[in-house]
Amino acid sequence: MNLEQAETIALRALGWLAANDDLCPVFLGATGASIDDIRTQATEPAFLASVLDFLTMDDEWVVQMCDALELPYETPLQARYALPGAESVHWT
Repeated sequence: MNLEQAETIALRALGWLAANDDLCPVFLGATGASIDDIRTQATEPAFLASVLDFLTMDDEWVVQMCDALELPYETPLQARYALPGAESVHWT
């Protein structure tokens, strides 16, 4: 997946998240972002990466989002790996 595809998927995920009345406040609380940040940073790859980082923390969120957006379940994580910051993930 290239950067442009990943950004498009992350933007769709952000739209889904912003419209989710239950989950959007959790995202805002967890990240410290505001509604204004969503508006102003929606095109920034690092912010889009944070959206996918958040959503991929919970399998149920991934399933809900992918079902709503008609995406394969592996797509959010694939998109995340194509965005900035994924190259520095260390699991040890």
